[in-house]
Amino acid sequence: MSEYFSLADCDVIGFDLDHTLCRYNLKETSRLIYESVARYFVEYKGYDKDLLSLTPATWDFCFKGLVVDLEDGNLIKLAEDGTVLRATHGTNELSTEDIIKHYGPKREWKHFNSLNTSYTRSAKYYFYDNYFDLPGALLCAKVVDMLHKRGNEVTLDFWKDMVAAIDHNYNTSAFKEDAGTYFPSVKRNPGRYLQPCSDSVKAWLRSLKNAGKVLLLITSSHSDYCRLVCEHILGKDFEELFDVIITNALKPGFFSLVPQQRPFRTLVNDVEDSEGLPSLDKPGWYSQGNWPHLHELLKSMTGKAEPKVVYFGDSMRSDMFPASSYGKWETVMIVEELEGEGVLGSDAAKSQDAQAEPLEKKGKFEDQGMKTPSAMSKQWGSYFTDVYRSGGGEEETSKITWCCHSIHTYSTMAIPSVESIADLPLDYKFPRFSPDKPCTTGYYPRPPESLLRMCESLQ
Repeated sequence: MSEYFSLADCDVIGFDLDHTLCRYNLKETSRLIYESVARYFVEYKGYDKDLLSLTPATWDFCFKGLVVDLEDGNLIKLAEDGTVLRATHGTNELSTEDIIKHYGPKREWKHFNSLNTSYTRSAKYYFYDNYFDLPGALLCAKVVDMLHKRGNEVTLDFWKDMVAAIDHNYNTSAFKEDAGTYFPSVKRNPGRYLQPCSDSVKAWLRSLKNAGKVLLLITSSHSDYCRLVCEHILGKDFEELFDVIITNALKPGFFSLVPQQRPFRTLVNDVEDSEGLPSLDKPGWYSQGNWPHLHELLKSMTGKAEPKVVYFGDSMRSDMFPASSYGKWETVMIVEELEGEGVLGSDAAKSQDAQAEPLEKKGKFEDQGMKTPSAMSKQWGSYFTDVYRSGGGEEETSKITWCCHSIHTYSTMAIPSVESIADLPLDYKFPRFSPDKPCTTGYYPRPPESLLRMCESLQ
């Protein structure tokens, strides 16, 4: 395999929607998602109203990559080998001694091998790996705090309430029925939450199509929400940009093999046809589906026995791991945490961010102390690296986080946003992640600060 990756070599270019093509105003969206789930807890399940009250500083707790251990109410940050680097019980930080007491002298989390080899969800833990999930980690921790305050034991019952709250707000009919808090709010004021794509990204998508590339959009969002988002970020003619649009793809299940694979379905007025399609015979807009049937369609569209596909996404669980492991696709991971560590995208991206968040609003957030969820957390540190402290605090070792290791393992490359590469020529050669290369190779336009510092200290 070449040590470089180029879009010019790809026949098919696919995109996830949320936090990949569509960038959200994370501060506004995070508050809305938190509120939508917390309201359900209070209004339907009788939890304390205190859950709805947050100070701006509380948002520092929101950190992508945390795992909640549902058996004990701990949230943990893992090293690449499954060692517990940091942990909290509820929102309360555990000391090094507490971590050793809980996880043993080697600080090993017992479910690591299960999570690390499958990235699937479990009745015993939950992995927070995308921004839609993220406010749930904060709510989870606050619920554990509340149960303790009441003198109640932490049991799995609170997680059943979390699952019910998510279903109430985000099931496939919620958009049409104006149910819950999230969809009605975004429908009323999409500009508050969604950032339109820059002109450079729209021009880039057109140039890919003009170069003969097949363009895919694959999202787990239902068709009605997908349409609202795409019209706002790309314009009313967004369908012309894509050869195939797949909504309600229910990733990572989309990449499953027989017998779990779901058939594709056609849509009429955003309602799925009850009869599944035996195969895909032409481009268009479909619902659900599976990658083997899509692969057959791509073969006929490109005229190639093994078309080369690259897929852009933001979730390890839903995008990178299954697309790389099962689809054997090239993968580009959008890692907004790169921006939180000083890696800027293109000028277009910077001006777009400035446009999306007026100065007076920016000042308001900063005065209040509310950080963007992609910025580095005081409580959890860097998304990419951390310091491992031995008992007694005598010895410190720099370690790569499990999330960072996963990016290097299942992504071809990582970028802070699509904007960061939109102005580059199609044949630009990106260095790819490789076990034979330094761990800083594979990030564009440059690696995160914490990873650079760690590598320098080890030399």
